[in-house]
Amino acid sequence: MRFSPIMALTLLLAGCGGGSSGGDTAPPVAAPPVPTLSLPSTALSAAELAVLVAEGDTLSEAIASHYQTARGLAASQLIRLRLPSRSDVISAADFALLKAEIDARLPGSAQASLLTWTAPSRVAGPSCSMSITSALALGFDERYCSNRCGATAASPLYDSESRRPWSDHRIRPAMMLGARTLEAAQALIARGLAADASQPGGDGYLLRSSDAARSVRYPDYLALPAAWAGRLRLEYLDNAADSGSDSLDGRSNVLFYFTGLSRVPGLAGNGFRPGAVADHLTSFGGHLPDGRGQMPVTAWLDAGATASYGTVEEPCNFTQKFSRASVLIDHYYRGASLIEAYWKSVQWPGQGLFVGEPLARPFADAPSFTIDGGQYLISTRALRPGSAYALEYQDSAGAWIALAGLTPERAQMQTLRAPLPPGGTTRLRWVGPCPTDSAQRCTLASSG
Repeated sequence: MRFSPIMALTLLLAGCGGGSSGGDTAPPVAAPPVPTLSLPSTALSAAELAVLVAEGDTLSEAIASHYQTARGLAASQLIRLRLPSRSDVISAADFALLKAEIDARLPGSAQASLLTWTAPSRVAGPSCSMSITSALALGFDERYCSNRCGATAASPLYDSESRRPWSDHRIRPAMMLGARTLEAAQALIARGLAADASQPGGDGYLLRSSDAARSVRYPDYLALPAAWAGRLRLEYLDNAADSGSDSLDGRSNVLFYFTGLSRVPGLAGNGFRPGAVADHLTSFGGHLPDGRGQMPVTAWLDAGATASYGTVEEPCNFTQKFSRASVLIDHYYRGASLIEAYWKSVQWPGQGLFVGEPLARPFADAPSFTIDGGQYLISTRALRPGSAYALEYQDSAGAWIALAGLTPERAQMQTLRAPLPPGGTTRLRWVGPCPTDSAQRCTLASSG
């Protein structure tokens, strides 16, 4: 067969991919992906909690089993121990052996611990006692306790931005569930679960009672109602002149209740929201089981609170040895779990016993980092008021350049929009207050 010149040229171009059809034109080069990152977690997770069980104790075993199921814990998170003492107090020497065993058996992922027994609740040394929750976290050290009305060593977790206390500070905060029956434990755990992500609008009461020695925390209360207006309903009640009531009665929807009395009447007449925090400044609230004649902290749990705190020996009303409401509420509202918020609110916790459901997290924050309308969009409520945050990219010379930043004035949902970085950028970082020192700035998350 003979081909015309035009047909031959057409076939030749088709075979070579030429011609106007552009059949073999190289595909356009895809633009490199825009870098993103994940914002850091805002609280401990269930996977980071170790549950300590008194082996052979029917109640402790039952509570641990129920908690494991309720919180979806792995079997490896339950650490069964032969306690050397089942009395209310354990000697410092016996405790040292117990803690060594616990430390050796805790999984590396454990950042905090929960005790499922109520005795022993304190550790007795030669000259002073620590609560067992603080001794487990800090180690038994008489720098953390004093029976002579003295100052004690401070906790590095106080008002810290750490979300991984063991990784950041080599401290695993501990909390005792504090229930004396399985039914009470189940009810307490149910309150913790019901609290999670509930974003409650409950009421908080900051009460200055007529007991002047036990009401020394009141200066911290004064500014809180106005400071939290529009976010939380907080009420300061002043009965210093003893002209009204020293306690609440008939209140519902109680989320916070801080006061100072040796015994707090009327607890059964109040309704507590899931996740509620309540405590009373007195000498022996943490001295279980009976508070040495004062009201034990477990009475708050029995009344419906989800956590409480009290000291196991005479603290001499140093405010640093008790929770600071302003700090606790701030961290709790910004998404911390209950164990984190409580531990961060006590500056000198060595003599104090923490009780309750540690993972309750009513103000759970779900930080997001997305691309929206050709911009980065960052949303979170976890940012520390007064601290500077910035989103930065790294240029070709290795320098970090800010895309956007903000310094929040108060704890609330924050939304930051930032332009996308120049093409070819591969690294981003989110910068803010350091977990170990909030006055310093650290990289909190990065894309590389």
